[in-house]
Amino acid sequence: MSIKSKIFFFIAHFVLLFFISWGASLCQPMNTSKVVFIPKGSSADIISYLSLRNFNVNKLDKYILALLGSAQAGWVEIGTSRLSRLDFLYRLTKAKAALEEITLVPGETSEYFLKDISSKLGLKYELLLSELRANALFFEGFLVPDTYKIPLGMSEKHLIFYLVNLSKKTHEERSAKIFGTFNQKEWENYIIIASIIQKEAANEDEMPLVASVIYNRLKKGMKLQMDGTLNYGLYSHEKITPRRIANDNTRFNTYKFAGLPEGAVCTVSMSAIRAAIFPKKTDYLYFVRDKKTGKHIFSTNYDAHVNAINAGRN
Repeated sequence: MSIKSKIFFFIAHFVLLFFISWGASLCQPMNTSKVVFIPKGSSADIISYLSLRNFNVNKLDKYILALLGSAQAGWVEIGTSRLSRLDFLYRLTKAKAALEEITLVPGETSEYFLKDISSKLGLKYELLLSELRANALFFEGFLVPDTYKIPLGMSEKHLIFYLVNLSKKTHEERSAKIFGTFNQKEWENYIIIASIIQKEAANEDEMPLVASVIYNRLKKGMKLQMDGTLNYGLYSHEKITPRRIANDNTRFNTYKFAGLPEGAVCTVSMSAIRAAIFPKKTDYLYFVRDKKTGKHIFSTNYDAHVNAINAGRN
């Protein structure tokens, strides 16, 4: 046998062994989440994305994926947490996740939202809550109100990771659009104020006026004394009574404690955030709801405020 023949034989043997080994590895079982997010892009981009997220794939798998067909973009239902790599790649091209729409409205609390999610998706509420507390930059007011399409079969950890990343990106983009940068501490402070505005204002037009009352009272060292700050957490829909005010000893009770509450009291709309950042310039210190219109009457002094209260009773 000539030298060239020997070299060719060696290379062919090596390639054959390589493909046998690679083929065998494609049949080996791997672990995966039952629902996987796949970005738009080429087979190489998708394999790179999965590899960075600790999926057991390698660069050569891009060729298998390309041969199998186009991978679905978005959430893909794998259906099981253990299968062969070849089967995993195949399902990326064929399966599509079933989605459930979950809406978070401005003014609702994260705890109520997680209760809703746990009920609709069959997930553990306490685990959702602990994951949010562990991963969000701040707890309440961090999740952005929106209608989310949630894949069925998603774990508590992956779901919160998904919601947190979307919300973080939104906060950073909103802050950058207004300030040119993102300062987490300052932004969280605005979210706290925005959450009070969200709870107290009757409509978006009132938001800058409510914001002015908050800032005016803070500047004068007055307690905010606003019911909305007591509608935090699972108290979101409770009517605030004198007994509740007397018994709540948290920093959310702005009847007892001066300054802002210890954190936001609900999720907030962009309108509330803008009102917190750009309050209307007024001398208002008080407001009370007009039962006839549902809107608020704003006053600059206590006597006028009392008159507005009495007028509302008639």
